[in-house]
Amino acid sequence: MQNDISRKKLSVWRHHLHDEVDASYLYAALAGLSDDKPSRHVFTGLANVEKRHVEVWKTIFEEHGVAIDVPHPSLRARFQLLLARWFGTSFLVEMLVREETDEVRGYLRLHSQSNPGLERDSAQSLARESAQHIEALSSLTGSPEEPWHRAGVGGLLRNIIYGFNDGLTANFGLVAGVIGASVAHEFVVLSGIAGAVADALSMGASGYLAARSEQEVYDNEIRMERDEIRLMPDLEREELALIYQARGVDSERARAMAAETMRDPERALEEKIREELKITRAHSTPWREAWVTGLATAIGAVIPVVPFLFAKGWSAVGISFALAMCMHFGVGAARSAFTGRPFVRSGVDMFAVGFGVAVVGYLIGDLIMSWV
Repeated sequence: MQNDISRKKLSVWRHHLHDEVDASYLYAALAGLSDDKPSRHVFTGLANVEKRHVEVWKTIFEEHGVAIDVPHPSLRARFQLLLARWFGTSFLVEMLVREETDEVRGYLRLHSQSNPGLERDSAQSLARESAQHIEALSSLTGSPEEPWHRAGVGGLLRNIIYGFNDGLTANFGLVAGVIGASVAHEFVVLSGIAGAVADALSMGASGYLAARSEQEVYDNEIRMERDEIRLMPDLEREELALIYQARGVDSERARAMAAETMRDPERALEEKIREELKITRAHSTPWREAWVTGLATAIGAVIPVVPFLFAKGWSAVGISFALAMCMHFGVGAARSAFTGRPFVRSGVDMFAVGFGVAVVGYLIGDLIMSWV
């Protein structure tokens, strides 16, 4: 019977099975890390549901005559848990909301593409339960509308990893180009340090300006909303009533709630900011964005240069290359925590990018020196 199943479908099934195993592992771990009893109860319940999802997939495989062993949690899931232990569980909860959202889409797609039977019925049930998981997790984040919005610890980690990656890749290419030009050892060190400083300042300034611009846009939207509440209270009351009705509140009760809210302009503003503008309170500042991004970039950019401070010649080149390539793999694997790609594949892809940058940089340096 296995021959009747395409490789593509088996790959999709295994993907979902792995996701359910990872989710069960992470929810159980979150239950152990949580000090809050209600949260611990929610995570334990979710872990048990995910275990049942694993059994559902085992049954689907068995029905089609496919021998399958339940896999162990992936390296990516283990890395995500490590980050949660270091930086707090809120980061991981936000990641799980996003992954549950992807699961809902995946299961709905599987349901629409499947023939009537266990697979189709299971896909519908799994999609519904995954949507319920999103609702449960969203209640823990305190932001049910957009709990996966870039904020807090998750945004900080992204800035660190992407800043580090930018500095490492850009300066590695610069150092390789200078080496290709066959210049003196001192020029390699000077170019590497200058490149690290320039990269850090550039990325720090970009982080500052991006955060400042976003903050200014949000401040302007909030200022406009405050003016509307002051100048057009009747219209704003009607809008609030519609928002409450969209939540499932009957029209009469919604109008009463809106009138009560409008008695306090600041409370009304908070409601409109959250429900209409979908703006969450800032977890960072432009200066913090600048320092975090700039410092992470500087650390990444210095790595290819460090060996040249302690060694010379081809030994320094070899150490720099080996160190930079290992770090490229590591930062690529770390990025998988945010991109959703497999841990090893993401690391290998980043390794290939780093290698390509080094080769191109070296050849350009060599080419330029042959013309000069």
